[in-house]
Amino acid sequence: MPPSYALERLLSADGTKLVAGVDEVGRGAWAGPVAVCAVVTDLSEPPAGLTDSKMLSPARRTSMVAEITGWAAGIGYGEASHEEIDALGMTEALRRAAGRALAGLPVRPDAVILDGKHDYLGAPWPVRCEIKGDLSCVSVAAASVIAKVRRDAYMASLGLEEYGFADNAGYPSPVHQAALASLGPTAHHRLSWSYLDDLPRWRHLKKHRNPLAGEGQLGLFG
Repeated sequence: MPPSYALERLLSADGTKLVAGVDEVGRGAWAGPVAVCAVVTDLSEPPAGLTDSKMLSPARRTSMVAEITGWAAGIGYGEASHEEIDALGMTEALRRAAGRALAGLPVRPDAVILDGKHDYLGAPWPVRCEIKGDLSCVSVAAASVIAKVRRDAYMASLGLEEYGFADNAGYPSPVHQAALASLGPTAHHRLSWSYLDDLPRWRHLKKHRNPLAGEGQLGLFG
């Protein structure tokens, strides 16, 4: 079943005038930024085949970006760097990236639909969390495609073929794991992540911070 405007219309029925759908990508990566996209629409017919970015081929995602850009009433994109993630934790990094995405919209929305069950944005934004919102909600699906394509393109632009960033976008993969074991982390890696605990040769590079600063540190073996 394709995503619909059911949730946007439900919020509008309660008096909300402009709703932004928000989705993130990069939360579980070992390297690179976390990226967030915000999309607002005029509730018009979305591009054919629009759905969660993970359900689309890379080629279809890329071609759909132009369709979304020409159709959406507004698109905002924001990132938080790997340095911010190391220093502040993933929750605060997500909050900052989402704030930057929302600030990039041409008009401030009255409410936000966040994909997932965790409100990492918080006040002053009225937030509605929607599990699998990227599958059920048009504006969130559109945000998922833009966020995925833009972050993937950035990671590929870094080169670093040994780490396979053009294919894995900084996420765990056998190629990425092997490169880390032999070459160590690059200047783009998150050094507070616990994958370093599994790399005796490079463990000394790990950055330690207050565990209350955030969650999401993934190890080399999951």
